[in-house]
Amino acid sequence: MTFQQVSEPYDAYDVLIVGGSGVDTIVQVSALPVPLADSHQVPPVHEGAGHTGTGVALGCAALGLATGLVDFIGDDHAGTLVRERLAGTGVDFRPLISPRGTRRAVNLVAPDGRRMSFFDARDPDDLRMPPEHYLPVLSRARHVHLSITNFARHLYDDIEALGLPVSTDLHDWDGLTDHHREFALRSDLVFLSTAGAGERIGPVMREILRTGRAEAVVATAGAGGAYLLAR
Repeated sequence: MTFQQVSEPYDAYDVLIVGGSGVDTIVQVSALPVPLADSHQVPPVHEGAGHTGTGVALGCAALGLATGLVDFIGDDHAGTLVRERLAGTGVDFRPLISPRGTRRAVNLVAPDGRRMSFFDARDPDDLRMPPEHYLPVLSRARHVHLSITNFARHLYDDIEALGLPVSTDLHDWDGLTDHHREFALRSDLVFLSTAGAGERIGPVMREILRTGRAEAVVATAGAGGAYLLAR
C-alpha cells in the first residue's frame, strides 16, 4: 500500500472528520421495493462525491467551522471526484492513497425520500491509518467525528489520550450488529437513524447511554423528526 502526503495542516481545527468519503451513484425509482423486471426507465442517473464523512465535512465548513478530513481514497476517477468536490470549500482534505480504490455506493431513492443503499465496502479489514498521518492533525483538533469505517475505530485510544470529545453516526444500527458497538459506546455524542431499530429505538438509545460514555444520543426519523436522549 502506498500513501500520498500533502501540505501542512491548518493551525487548528474546530472539527476533524475521520473516514467516510466516497462516491454515490443516485438512481431515482418510482417506488421501493423496486418491482422485479429486466429493466426500468429512470430519470438521469447522478454520480458525485458523497458518503457520510464528506457530508459532515461540507456541513461543518458551511457553518464556518475550521474543518479537516482524513481518509483513504484511490488514485482513480472516483477519488478525483472526491478531491474536486472538496476543493475550495474550506475543508482541509488530507487523503492517503490505497490501491483498493475509492469507496462507492449505489443508492435507489424513492419520491418519498426512502432509499436502499448498496455500499461497496472495499476496505480490507486490516487497513490501518498510520499514526504519523493522523496524529499531527488530531493534536490540533477541538472535536473529532469518527465515521464508522473500520480503520477509524483504531483512533479511539489516541483521541482519549488527548482528552478530545468525539462524535459518531451509526446510521441504521439495529442495536445488535457488532461492527457499530464500539463506536456507540466510546463516543460522547452519538447519532443514528430509526431505520434499523424501528420501534426499539428508545431502548437502543437508553442502552447507549447506560453502557457507554455518551452524554447525548440523537435519532433521526425522517418525516417524523428526531429524538434526543440526554443524561
